[in-house]
Amino acid sequence: MTSLTTRIPRAPRRAGAGSSRRSAVVRGALGFLALFAVAEVISRSGIVKEAFLPPASVVLMRVGQLLVDPEFLGQVLATLEAWAIGLGICIVVSVTIGVLLGSSRAAYSGSRAVIEFLRPIPSVALIPVAMLVLGNDAEMKIALIVFSTSWPVLFNTIYGMHDVDPIAKLTAKSFGRGRLSTLLTVSLPSAAPFIFTGIRIAASVALIVAISAELLAGASDGLGRWMLDAGATGNRPDLVYAATIIAGLIGLAINFVLVLVERRFLSWQPALRQTDKGTA
Repeated sequence: MTSLTTRIPRAPRRAGAGSSRRSAVVRGALGFLALFAVAEVISRSGIVKEAFLPPASVVLMRVGQLLVDPEFLGQVLATLEAWAIGLGICIVVSVTIGVLLGSSRAAYSGSRAVIEFLRPIPSVALIPVAMLVLGNDAEMKIALIVFSTSWPVLFNTIYGMHDVDPIAKLTAKSFGRGRLSTLLTVSLPSAAPFIFTGIRIAASVALIVAISAELLAGASDGLGRWMLDAGATGNRPDLVYAATIIAGLIGLAINFVLVLVERRFLSWQPALRQTDKGTA
């Protein structure tokens, strides 16, 4: 007796996807090598004094030394701790407010003037105020991170809530779903790609603000404070460049992890499917 169910075969994976990604990584690495080679030639030839632009080979050597220096890594961890706490608070607060404002046109219209007044204020301009109120410890950095990163998460959440298909919400209601159930099963999943885009932007901004606050406010610890001491008191531009490269690598690593998380949990969205097809 034959089975009435028909097994649908899986679409085969395209063999070119992995090789395409590897070739992109190789091209990126070659670009970095070309940049360092140009910097090495400029420094060694005397076009720019080594006191302002140390040779790239020396800077790369310092990068390796700093990556195994416990004192330096402790300063990096202090920056990442403030980054993580500030970003976490931002996500909880901004997503909550964004959902509320995105679900109510009246609430959004009533709060829009206040939001538009606060949003253009640069976080750097608030450093003196934050120092007066909170000092130059981690609380100051966290407060600045929360303020500066709230806007991309907040607005992306609002836009995501506004973009929810009204027919999907009506369908959920027709099946007896309440407001909370419709929010959790329809609105939030639909707005999730927008929210995660805001989080990715906020993660980069949070790292920039954390290091900038440490540099400009003379924080008690952190990567920015370490760079300030190395440049001002130690007169070591090679260490400053090396720390800057490490900061950039941290930013790349954060973005890479967030991209992996996005592909893992939001692989159903059309934009990611198009990207996967393009790399295949």
